[in-house]
Amino acid sequence: MDYRIIQSPSSGALEIISRRMGMSSVSAKELLTDCDAVGLIQGKLIDMVYVADLAEKAAGITAVDVRGSCPQNMVLLALLGDTASVETAVNNIKVKMKKSRGSD
Repeated sequence: MDYRIIQSPSSGALEIISRRMGMSSVSAKELLTDCDAVGLIQGKLIDMVYVADLAEKAAGITAVDVRGSCPQNMVLLALLGDTASVETAVNNIKVKMKKSRGSD
């Protein structure tokens, strides 16, 4: 799984995410307007559903699917929120995924 956090995302980065969110541009822009940071997580579909749940439970963030060229394969999530919450969510995901991999 790959992780990146964008603090104070540029308008260009937010526009790219907005276009790929698979919702109306008005709804996407509303979600993106209030975020100070964006956490990007890429991996397998099963892991993305699991980590979206972990992230939303760990911190006051919103997890959204960022669609690629094949919409049925969700491989990228954007975690939207304030910087501290996004960092908390990503760190929680890293810890929980490491634990779950160790118990397989």
